[in-house]
Amino acid sequence: MSKVAAFFHNKDVLNRVLFTLAIFFVFRIGSAITVPGVTVNESIWDNKYDAFSILNMMGGGALQNFSVLALGVSPYITSQIIVQLLSMDVLPALTQMTKEGETGRKKLDMVTRMLAVILAAIQAYGIIVALQNATGITIADKSAWGYTKIIIFMVAGSMMLNWMGDQITDKGIGNGISMMIFVGIISSLPAQIQNAFSNFLTDRVNTGDPSLILEGAVQIALYLISYVAIIIFVTFIEKSVRKLPVSHSNQSQSNDIETTKASFLPIKVNASSVMPVIFASSIMVAPSIIINLFSGGNEPDWAKKIEEVFNYQAMTKMGSVSFPWGTIIYAILIIVFAYFYSQLEINPERIAENFQNSGTYITGIKPGTETERYISKTLYRITFIGSLALTLVALLPLILTLSGAVPQSLALGGTGLIIVVGVALELNNQINGILAGNGYSESEL
Repeated sequence: MSKVAAFFHNKDVLNRVLFTLAIFFVFRIGSAITVPGVTVNESIWDNKYDAFSILNMMGGGALQNFSVLALGVSPYITSQIIVQLLSMDVLPALTQMTKEGETGRKKLDMVTRMLAVILAAIQAYGIIVALQNATGITIADKSAWGYTKIIIFMVAGSMMLNWMGDQITDKGIGNGISMMIFVGIISSLPAQIQNAFSNFLTDRVNTGDPSLILEGAVQIALYLISYVAIIIFVTFIEKSVRKLPVSHSNQSQSNDIETTKASFLPIKVNASSVMPVIFASSIMVAPSIIINLFSGGNEPDWAKKIEEVFNYQAMTKMGSVSFPWGTIIYAILIIVFAYFYSQLEINPERIAENFQNSGTYITGIKPGTETERYISKTLYRITFIGSLALTLVALLPLILTLSGAVPQSLALGGTGLIIVVGVALELNNQINGILAGNGYSESEL
């Protein structure tokens, strides 16, 4: 209660929260505005669980409405992935920008945004063609200019979302891009819970059979308990750290007596937080968009096979055997991006260098190269644990669906819950930091 009181008495935090809620309100309104000249057939989404469902989930149903915000922040995320990969000694110009401090960061951000516009246009056309072929949308003006106008609306909507995310980062609470994804997922959770009650309980109550009603009550109880269990597990992983014992040597100038103070270097088990799941989800969408972009609705058999393979929510038949290839690819991508992003978040070489310059060392480990190797080895090991935990939670809905334990439309949140819990914890940490910076004690927080 003291934290809630501190929250409302802190004008800075309150203004930031109100500003963020105002942005969310605009986002939800925009998600309901259909692109002019397009008629939507929402019935195709009743059983549509392919790569595009990821975009729809992250956008809070914006793609299902084919709204001006249908692309969400996916083009920007994809652009970030590409620029970060190319900056790792692939393109010398981009690598040099990473070494130029704040100036280089601004240049990289500009490159990322320019690439995002191009990717948004490509992605918009691919989605238009895909949904049109699936009779999900009907376009009134099928001329080149008609398609161009729709693409312009969608690209402008995506760029506006990026701008709104930037405003949240600067003037609101949390990381703007993550917060936009967060609110999109949160907005779809009530409908999913309602569907679960209808499927497990309401329909059986209408039958009047006591045994069916009891069975439904048990199922909905287990369903809700499972949700809570997943949230607790994700929270546990997000909060878990490996503490490396660190010693600080301070030499007194007056009597040349060296004193040592001990502390810890915390390394998170999941240093990359929700980013591997977001990155992997964005990559899984790419093949369907590219194929629809170049096929024009006349997909050859090999292209359809690729789409099936990257449909991570379905079994793919290869010859006479059905196998969840998409699920395996999705899992591998999460693990790869977990290692990739953890290296961006924690740089063992830089930490070892800073330790050596400040007279700090890991207890029992020599400064310099050995410290760097020890931190790298520890990071690799705990990232493996964190990436497996992320993968397990992300794939749990798919495992339950493919096993037939839960209907596909009711599969537990998985990817969505990882993002929601991760962003919520980061948000809580930021609010605690702001309150602490304004003079509130830890006991009040």
